[in-house]
Amino acid sequence: MLVLEIDDIKKIINKIGFKEYFFKLISTIEDDYKAWDEFDKMPRVATHVDGGVIELMPVSNKSLYSFKYVNGHPKNPNKSNKLTVMATGQLSLVETGEPLLFSEMTLLTALRTAATSALAAKYLARKDSKVLALIGTGAQAEFQYLVFSYLFDIKEVRYFDIDNKAMEKFEKNLKNHNIRFIPCLNSKECVEGADIITTCTADKKYQTILSSDMIKKDVFINALGGDCPGKTELQKELVEQSHVVVEYLSQSKIEGEIQHMGKNYICPELHEVIGKKIDLNVSKDGTIIFDSVGFALQDYSVLRLTYKLANELNIGKELNLIPQIDDVKDLYSLIKE
Repeated sequence: MLVLEIDDIKKIINKIGFKEYFFKLISTIEDDYKAWDEFDKMPRVATHVDGGVIELMPVSNKSLYSFKYVNGHPKNPNKSNKLTVMATGQLSLVETGEPLLFSEMTLLTALRTAATSALAAKYLARKDSKVLALIGTGAQAEFQYLVFSYLFDIKEVRYFDIDNKAMEKFEKNLKNHNIRFIPCLNSKECVEGADIITTCTADKKYQTILSSDMIKKDVFINALGGDCPGKTELQKELVEQSHVVVEYLSQSKIEGEIQHMGKNYICPELHEVIGKKIDLNVSKDGTIIFDSVGFALQDYSVLRLTYKLANELNIGKELNLIPQIDDVKDLYSLIKE
């Protein structure tokens, strides 16, 4: 069974280049969304605990099964200097159930989230988008900026976080990029003139990070922070006034911005846009919200791609986690004296 650690993911990305890895990942996610009907899907299984949530995210087709273990504990950074989100994942053969890959997925989750954001924007945002606004400059922010800069001719990035240290970290990490970065005092100032807005905050509660009065022109809103019951970022009126696209409606009704909207609310899913069953774009339809809570198919895609690259580049370790015995019915032989 192949095991990929953090250093292995770094090696893969360094070998092929950060930009090239992102393009491969976006293409892989796009291909898997085009094959939407071939997957056995379900909302993630969530265990809500004091101060956070622990989740399992499974999905499969006829060939491969994947799942991700992931937590979300917003108080971790300040309380214990631990990451808000930590994750591991597995990829297995459906035919035999044999595990192929066990991998870190904290970094891979950030990569696949950014790639999915860019993929949605590729279809839904204005093609000539130039101003990116980031509300929340935590662990996801740099990935969001980079992937949008690969797909769009971004000239200006406006950013805001209630944590000044997070803003300083973001500025420091990207100081060598030749682009106009503008730190802002609040969300309203941050979104002025924006073509693309990403909201990515962590508090597990109903919040109004963005309201309709802040939106002065039609815009693509990449809403990432509302990702569990009782946790949202957008004003209900803004959601009502906008076109909304989700990843998986059954899950988003429980966890996304549309949990405001009631059980009977219906909106398009991303696979319908990618498969061209639904034609939406900010340039002709007005403000569009991509209500992204994260879905298991994206984890499947990033695991599938990274497993392929690891094998091609001979990166990772083969660990003896699955018994190898001559008589497969004699499991006791592994421990008998």
